[in-house]
Amino acid sequence: MDPLTSLLITVLLLVGNGFFVAAEFALVAAGRSQLERAAARGSRPAVAAVAGKRELSLMLAGAQFGITMCSLGLAIVTEPAFEHFLEPPLHALGVPETGAKAIALVTALAVITFLHMVVGEMAPKSWAIAHPERSALILALPFRAFAKISRPVLSALNAVTNGLLRLIRVTPRDELDEATDPARLSHLLGESRRLGLIGRHDHELLRRSIAAREATVGPLVVPTAEVTTVPAAATAAEIRRVATSSGHNRLVVLDGSGVPAGIVHVRAAITSDSGARPAAELAHPAPRLTPSTTVLDAVTRLRRSRSQLAVVTGEGGGFAGIVTLDDLLAELLATNPH
Repeated sequence: MDPLTSLLITVLLLVGNGFFVAAEFALVAAGRSQLERAAARGSRPAVAAVAGKRELSLMLAGAQFGITMCSLGLAIVTEPAFEHFLEPPLHALGVPETGAKAIALVTALAVITFLHMVVGEMAPKSWAIAHPERSALILALPFRAFAKISRPVLSALNAVTNGLLRLIRVTPRDELDEATDPARLSHLLGESRRLGLIGRHDHELLRRSIAAREATVGPLVVPTAEVTTVPAAATAAEIRRVATSSGHNRLVVLDGSGVPAGIVHVRAAITSDSGARPAAELAHPAPRLTPSTTVLDAVTRLRRSRSQLAVVTGEGGGFAGIVTLDDLLAELLATNPH
């Protein structure tokens, strides 16, 4: 093979290797939410990138397959050509045949390894990590096209890999879990504060809000002894009297067994057609929580049911108290409810 052809093939193989390396790291590092927003705006590269992240295992197999093929090409074509190119000058310098071959081989290996590592691996990897979304959008369409063409081979490789993982009791996954746990969020928040990217007040507010993701309603429960209740048979007049004396607009209605039957608002007791109806009929169902329910989940359920308070039950299912939406929001927003 003539030197010019060898050089051209070498350049193509290095570019190909760099393409697959960059595509691999870009697909892993790119934020899915940013890509999905771009896809929603009609970006074809973003649509391709999102599709790639949905079958990440197969796409990574494609990247590794491409990298392996390019690396083998460098070993088969470039290294012998470079070695052959170096031998004549060494012979001209009077180096013996055996020595010339050894020097040419070592030099060829060193040069090709250097080019492969720097041009074909490190540079594209660093670019993809520095600009994950941008690199993913640039490379998504050709990478998906390659994966489509080589899908039978990639599917076979992926199936074998998944089978090996199952042998050691590891469940294969096609997508990357991008959820960020509170501990990592707290670390990122602390680093942002240390670098001066956010102020002290915002840092404290966000820190408490992150903590609220794991906070439960247990500490916010108003115990049964402090809950204002009325019996299920209470009349409208009794409801108004209890509401006036307690200062609470919403009362917990208890059945004969002391189990909450719902929540009654004093407004229901002063309407013209409710005078003869007992509290059980005027009450509306209340969400039921446990002390271990998270604050976020509790707020979601209360808002979904359009209720201002929820009944909290203990381990045995008994009435443990109530929790109000105001207290939950105060905890969620890291403010003092009192």
